[in-house]
Amino acid sequence: MTEQAGTTSEGRTTLWIEVFLNLPLFSSFFYRQTPSGPQEKTKGANKTAVPAQTGCRAQVMFGNRRMTAFIVGTYKELPSSIDFPVEKIREIGRVIDEKPLFTEELIRLALWMESYYLCGRGEALSAMLPSGKREAQTSLFSADFEAGEFEAHPLSNEQQTAVDAILSEKKHLMHYLYGSTGSGKTEVFLRLADKTLAEDKGVIYLVPEIGLTKQVIDAVTGRFGETAAVLHSGLTGSEKLAQWRRIAEKKARVVIGARSAVFAPVPDLGLIIIDEEHDSSYKSGNSPRYSARQIAMKRCADCAIPLVMGSATPSVEAWHLMRAERICEHRLTKRLAGGAMPSIEIVDLGSSSEDAQTDGCISRRLEREIRAATEDKKQTILFLNRRGFTHFFRCKTCGFDLKCKNCSTSLTYHKKAGVLRCHYCGLSVRPPSECPSCSSLDIEYTGFGTEFIEEEIRAKFPHARVIRADSDSLDRKDDLVKKLEAFKAGEADILLGTQMVAKGLNFPRVRLVGVISADTGLHLPDFRAAERTFSLIVQVAGRAGRFFPDGKVIVQTYNPENKAVALACKGLVEEFYREELEERRQLDFPPYSRLVRLVFRSADEAKAEAASEEAAEIIENIRQSAQVRILGPAECPIEKIAANHRRHILLRAKRIGPLQETLIAFLSAYKNRQGVYIEVDVDPVSLL
Repeated sequence: MTEQAGTTSEGRTTLWIEVFLNLPLFSSFFYRQTPSGPQEKTKGANKTAVPAQTGCRAQVMFGNRRMTAFIVGTYKELPSSIDFPVEKIREIGRVIDEKPLFTEELIRLALWMESYYLCGRGEALSAMLPSGKREAQTSLFSADFEAGEFEAHPLSNEQQTAVDAILSEKKHLMHYLYGSTGSGKTEVFLRLADKTLAEDKGVIYLVPEIGLTKQVIDAVTGRFGETAAVLHSGLTGSEKLAQWRRIAEKKARVVIGARSAVFAPVPDLGLIIIDEEHDSSYKSGNSPRYSARQIAMKRCADCAIPLVMGSATPSVEAWHLMRAERICEHRLTKRLAGGAMPSIEIVDLGSSSEDAQTDGCISRRLEREIRAATEDKKQTILFLNRRGFTHFFRCKTCGFDLKCKNCSTSLTYHKKAGVLRCHYCGLSVRPPSECPSCSSLDIEYTGFGTEFIEEEIRAKFPHARVIRADSDSLDRKDDLVKKLEAFKAGEADILLGTQMVAKGLNFPRVRLVGVISADTGLHLPDFRAAERTFSLIVQVAGRAGRFFPDGKVIVQTYNPENKAVALACKGLVEEFYREELEERRQLDFPPYSRLVRLVFRSADEAKAEAASEEAAEIIENIRQSAQVRILGPAECPIEKIAANHRRHILLRAKRIGPLQETLIAFLSAYKNRQGVYIEVDVDPVSLL
C-alpha cells in the first residue's frame, strides 16, 4: 500500500525533513521522520521521539554512506515540487541537536554562497558550523590583566570625529578607518562596539589570524569580559560549539575571531568590524573558497547595519571603492603613544658602497644599527618572508636544481633538522653529498632563510638574546604567543621572523626594524605581487618607534627602484595606489574586472591537460557573450603540488554576473574525468 504524504500505513503522523549535505551538489534532499524511527529516546517504559527542527543536525544514510545532515525545513505534507516516489524516501537517523544550531539567516546565506561561489549549499553551511557533538566548559579569559589595563582611553579629535561620523552616517553602510600603524584604530573599533552594545545589538570583530593578534584579542576580552566570545582554530570542536551556543543564546554579545567568525549566529547583529582588511587570510583556501570580507558585506547589507573596515595598507580594491565614494573613508594621521613615523632607509645590495657590503645577509649599515639599538637597551625586529636555512640546492657543474618529487618547487635546506624539505607537501629528504644528475661533488646551497639569518645574528652578536618566530620554530599551538609575550616583556633583544612579525604587533621597546630582503615576493607571476610587497614593507616598518620618536627602518633590496619598494620606503602611499590602479586598469585586472579561476588537478599529467582543454572548449561554446574572456588553459605557475599536476583557466569579465552564468552552464554540461578534480575560485587572491 502506497503511503500518503503526512501519514504512515498505520495512520501515524510523518514529518518530511529537508536537509543539506556537505557535498558539492546544488540541491537539497528529503527524508522522513516517523514516531517509530531511530531518533526515539527511551525513558523508563515511555518512549518519546526527538522532533526534527530546522537548524539542527541529524544522521542520515546517503547511498551507502552515513553522513551528518543539516535540517533546513520540516513539513507536515511533502512539497508538491518533489518528483520522487514517496515509498523510496528514507527514514532520518538520530537527531544530534536538541536545540537549533543554525538560523534561518545562515540558511539563506548558504544559498547565496552557493550561487555566488558556485559551491554546494551543504558545503557552505558546513563551513559555517562548529563540528562538536557535545558542548565543553570553556574559560577563555586571561587572569593576568592589570586593573584598568583595558579601560576606554580618551579619544583624540580624529578618533572622536571618526566615531561620530560612522554612527551618524546614514547614506553609507560601509566605512573605512584608514590610518598609519599606531594611530589608534583599535580604540575606535572598541568605542563603536560599546555604542552598539548599548543599543542591545551584537558585534562581530574579525582579525586576520588569532595567534598574531593576541593584543587585540586581549583588548576585546579585557574590555567586554564575559560578554565576549573568542572563535579560533585552537579550540576543539566541543569548545567551539560551547562558544557558538553562548553567542546564539545572547550570553556573548561581542564575537572576535578569524575568518570563519563572520558566520557567528549573533542575534540582533548591529555591527561587523574587519581589522587589517587587506590581509589575504580572509580568503578561504578550501571549498567553499569564500571571502570573509564579501560575506560581511552581504550580512551587513541584508541587516542594514554598518560594516567598518580598517588598515594602514588597504587592499587595492578597497582603496578604489573609497575613491569612488562607495566606501566612506575616515582618516587617522597621528601616532597616539608618543611615537612618530620612523625614518626609512634603503640599502641597495647591488651597489659597491661600504654600507651595502655583507659577509652573509646583514649589510654593514644594518649591522651598525642593530649594534647601536642593542647597546642602548632597545629592541630590533628583523623580517624575512622565507623560512629555512638556504633555499636552493644547485650543482655548479651541470646546473641541476634539486626539486621536490611531488611538487614543482625547490627543496629548502633546514640545517638544524639536517634535511631538505618541501614547504608545499612537507616531503623531507637527506641532503645529497654529490649531484644526483652528474655525480659532481661541486655542489652548493644558495639563497637564505630565517634559520640562516639566526645563525648569522648569533655569530655577529653573541651576547644578544634572539627569538626566532616562524612555523619551523613553533612546536606547540601556544609557542608563538609565548615568544611574542617574552619579546614584549623585554626578555630578548632581537625578534627574527617571517610575515608573522609584520602584523598588528605593538612593542614599546622596538627602535629598529630591518627588512633583510624586500625582494622575496616581487617576482611571483601574480598581479598582486607589488601590492603584497608594498603592504608587507609598510606593515613591518610600522612596528618601529610606536612609543618614542626615534624609530628606524632599514630595507635591504636589489631592486631599489621598484615601485612597491621605493614608494613604501618614501611613505608615498597615495602615489603607490594611483600607479597600481592605473597599471591594473591598463591590464584589465581587478578592480577593473572580475576573475574566476578554474584549476584542474590530477596525478596524471595528461588527464589534467585534457580536462582543462575540454573545459575551455565547452566554455567557449556556451559563454553568452564576448563579455566573458577566456585566458588559458595553461600550466599553473606552481605546476605540481603534492603529486598532482595542475592546469588552470582564468575567466574575466567586467561584472560577476556573466561569469557566474557561464560557469553554471559549464558545470551542468561538463562530465568530470575520473581522477581529475576541479577547484572553482571566484575572485581569487592568488594565481599561483
